Amino acid sequence: MKHPDESIATSNPPIPAIAVPLLSLAAFGSGISLRVTDPLLPQLANEFGVSLGDASYVITMFAIAYGLSQLFFGPFGDRYGKYFIVACGTLACAITAGACGFAPGFGPLLVARLLAGATAASIIPLSMAWIGDVIPYQDRQPVLARFLIGQILGLSAGVLMGGLAADAQNWRLPFFVIAAIFLIVSVALFSLNRRLPGHARRLHRADGPALRRMVGEFRQIALLPWARLVLLTVFLEGAFLYGAFAFIASHEHHTFGLSMTSAGALIMLFGAGGFFFAVASSVLVRRMGEIGLSRWGGIFLGASLLAIGASPTWWWAIPGCFMAGLGFYMLHNTLQINATQMAPERRGAAVSAFASCFFLGQSVGVGIAGRLVERIGTGNVMTIGALGVLMVALWFSHRLRFKARTS
Repeated sequence: MKHPDESIATSNPPIPAIAVPLLSLAAFGSGISLRVTDPLLPQLANEFGVSLGDASYVITMFAIAYGLSQLFFGPFGDRYGKYFIVACGTLACAITAGACGFAPGFGPLLVARLLAGATAASIIPLSMAWIGDVIPYQDRQPVLARFLIGQILGLSAGVLMGGLAADAQNWRLPFFVIAAIFLIVSVALFSLNRRLPGHARRLHRADGPALRRMVGEFRQIALLPWARLVLLTVFLEGAFLYGAFAFIASHEHHTFGLSMTSAGALIMLFGAGGFFFAVASSVLVRRMGEIGLSRWGGIFLGASLLAIGASPTWWWAIPGCFMAGLGFYMLHNTLQINATQMAPERRGAAVSAFASCFFLGQSVGVGIAGRLVERIGTGNVMTIGALGVLMVALWFSHRLRFKARTS
């Protein structure tokens, strides 16, 4: 039985080969922007005379805007063209990153970070949705994995760039570098958008007020049983994973006496595991399929978190973080591929809802874990996260198998 998206025309004009790499570069800038302030918090606290906790609002403001704004960009992408909106969002990111660098005080910096999070939210969900529009379903998972290389490298580069800027006592410089990256990429995206074939710039025309149309699209997505299952799964994945993941560095520091720099370096191995999946995705997808990827991804991820939390020595975290990254991207990429297909006629809104649920799950998970960690310890928090994400992965794998049989 053919999948509905197998009919994406082979007779359509080919997509320029640079189209997906440019989107990946935009995701690279988004990843840097997301993580660059983590190592800068002590300097910002000293610079503006605020506490370290208050300084962390530069992360919180970005994250809140990033999560909530995703819901708005999906319908806009469907209406005005996803690639075009990504190009517009990337240009807006250049402006908001520059505003962060020029901020004259802590209050303006928070406002600029809020705007930076809102503009960055346009990039990854709409890029995924556009890939879903133009790449046949059977070829889509490796393409999505290669696209995510940009975000994976951006997250690691953001921590590195922020650390170097903190050592140089110049917190403003990274924002100007980010602005330059976004500006260059936006020019390339606008230029390519004009050369895309018609089927890659197709718009979803709709009448009526924008807000009512937006609410209607999300309501129709919520009425789809498979969409509800995917959204619930990614919410729980984000909650269990990041509730544990957020405390790995603290666990290694407090339990084994590692410096925060060394503990942070271990976390970068998570990205290395994700990079390995992206490079090997074609082989893994062909050999394991969606059911195997989700099942074994959950097993790798759960076992790795459990090993890190219960290990008697710190070096277990070296293979643990790498395997956790590999397992996470095996599971999450399978969820992403299903998100691109759970409502094809409203793909922009669907993928935006998916990304927002993932982010909100992270927020809930970290919030609950933060309240538990003082009572039960970091090791037990990671054990809970490990068991939770394993159960979620096995449940989703079971539902995939049932769906395949009934199809």
